[in-house]
Amino acid sequence: MDFKAVFAALEAVCEENIATLCGHSDLPYGDVASRLVTAITQIQGHGRALLPVVSGLTLVYHHYDLDEQTPGNGYRTLVKVLLSCLLHIISKGRYIASNCHGAFFRADHNASEMEAYCSALCQLRALLYLAQKLLHDNGHGELYALQDGELSRRFVQEYTSMHKACFYGRCLGFQFSPTLRPFLQTVVISMVSYGETYGKQQSGIGMAALSLLTSGKYVIDPELRGAEFERITQNLDLQFWKSFWNLTESGFITGFSRIASNPVQINFTLTVPPIPLRLPLASDPTLFTTVSAPLAHWGPGPVHMRLISYEFREGQDSQELLALSRTEPPPISMTSIPWPQRLPPSPWLIIHFHGGGFVAQTSKSHEYYLRSWSKDLRVPILSVDYSLSPEAPFPRALEECFYAYCWALNNCHLLGSTAEKICLAGDSAGGNLCITVSMKALTNGIRVPDGIMAAYPATLLTTDASPSRLLTLIDPLLPLGVLAKCLSAYAGTNSQTVQRSVSSGSLSALGRDTALLLSDLTQGASNWLQSFLDPTRFTGPARLRPGSEIHRPHNSSTNTTGPRDYPEGFEPLRSQCLAFVHSTACPIIKNPFVSPLLAPNELLRGLPPIHIVASALDALLDDSVMFAKKLRNMGQPVSLTVAEDLPHGFLSLSQLSRETEVASNTCVERIREIFQQNDRTPLRKRPN
Repeated sequence: MDFKAVFAALEAVCEENIATLCGHSDLPYGDVASRLVTAITQIQGHGRALLPVVSGLTLVYHHYDLDEQTPGNGYRTLVKVLLSCLLHIISKGRYIASNCHGAFFRADHNASEMEAYCSALCQLRALLYLAQKLLHDNGHGELYALQDGELSRRFVQEYTSMHKACFYGRCLGFQFSPTLRPFLQTVVISMVSYGETYGKQQSGIGMAALSLLTSGKYVIDPELRGAEFERITQNLDLQFWKSFWNLTESGFITGFSRIASNPVQINFTLTVPPIPLRLPLASDPTLFTTVSAPLAHWGPGPVHMRLISYEFREGQDSQELLALSRTEPPPISMTSIPWPQRLPPSPWLIIHFHGGGFVAQTSKSHEYYLRSWSKDLRVPILSVDYSLSPEAPFPRALEECFYAYCWALNNCHLLGSTAEKICLAGDSAGGNLCITVSMKALTNGIRVPDGIMAAYPATLLTTDASPSRLLTLIDPLLPLGVLAKCLSAYAGTNSQTVQRSVSSGSLSALGRDTALLLSDLTQGASNWLQSFLDPTRFTGPARLRPGSEIHRPHNSSTNTTGPRDYPEGFEPLRSQCLAFVHSTACPIIKNPFVSPLLAPNELLRGLPPIHIVASALDALLDDSVMFAKKLRNMGQPVSLTVAEDLPHGFLSLSQLSRETEVASNTCVERIREIFQQNDRTPLRKRPN
């Protein structure tokens, strides 16, 4: 995309609109025309100020790529996001100039659209200035200021006060693939509606129904939706996020997912008892080491897993495996219907760790793409349901995942595999666990996997500033306030007590009786009707605090960032609802088994080939780029693929668009490369 052509088009369309709107006093909407002129004039000023900033970034941002064949880093992304915003403004401006005299021209609607994009452009201008500061203060080719606490402190401080609602209203998702924008709007509307009902004593179905009925006002009022979503993402507690994202585990949603996904022969859950395991040493298979069961926080406990296999293979019907099944009732194929024809064990095995910020979801949430992987690769998949934070902070999840990996090494014959090749695969938090489990295998002297496929992994669990982390100020799926809560929960810094996690994943309240559901629906209908009579009314514990009513964003004359980060005369819009972001500067966060980007070379040397599939519009993009750079500089085998126009979590969206499907297929191809690579080590026999 030629940025100079975009800025030239912006200047031309602004001039055309100003001339058209100011040159005709006979327009029937004089006050609205004045609003349009004001917004377009401000947009023109932002564009003129941003042109030299973008010119400077484009001259140097290639120095921050992994290599010439892999263009991708936060600086590139910020420029791309800005140009996407400008293209929307240009399109809207051309429409206004051509249709403002028409009888059916919606003057107020178009003025509100221009005002919203003017606010978004103002905030993006602030992000570009902050990126300039990072570029100046960081080392050459470095995307993170790992040793500069002041930069990160100022980044967090900006997040707490900057206005962000404009990115969740009319401008929602402008930077993403067009096919994903309706989905993002649905997520945001669902979340703010769910926020009204959160905390009420209702069934899971009733809560979902009530949320649906109260969503009408957020459909017809984008400004209200944006303001409420900003408030929710700033300060609602972690349990709200766990509860909302775990809605994907409800039978209603997973039922649809299973209908749409590939059928598989094997899909049931296992509970493996906490028994110490003996494994051969990688250096000398005649010697053994003992791996303890997970112990952190509450002592030995079982590990939960899910086995998925597109084909029925030897060992998957063994009594030893079926005795570990925790499916109630047992799968029908285990009881009354004969098993299909058994195939020999696969030489391959995938061990999967799911994403969810270490705090939410289970293997059930990720079934859709796991079923597809099993079919495409003809391979069994063992997905681990590790315990979740904040009830089970670090290192419980890592211990359980490492134990599951070791158990699979010893018991691959039960899983329908000979485990000649093992691939660890995971997304986001699961990508982190793939890397750290491999590090634990190295430090324990046992066999490491043959490769890792990590999709948009979190390799630095801090709020340190980077250009891609600036996207947390505008991202509807990964705002900084939410990210910081998840990281703090995993580190155990914001939990009052530690208790055993229940990793059922589904909502236990779904079994409430029909009478209660009807009551919920009645109350929801009443609230929905009331919302049209009084659109500023908020109900339930998630309502606005007194004194924090919704206002238009305002400019502050006071610079809140300490040293001046912005040019004289410019200040971003400030929010009426300030955020509180937990610090992630505790020592646990810097543990290399929490943040592998901070691991010394000695802990990373000897890792298997790592294939990272990242997203260009992901706030964690720079995590992937810097980790890939670190491994490559050490001589470790690593590849990085950057998918365009997609958000964090695209694997869970693979059925929604062609772009997400292509990115998911890229993950499959990277796993296939791991399985088809030449053997690095001789096959190890399973101990007796």
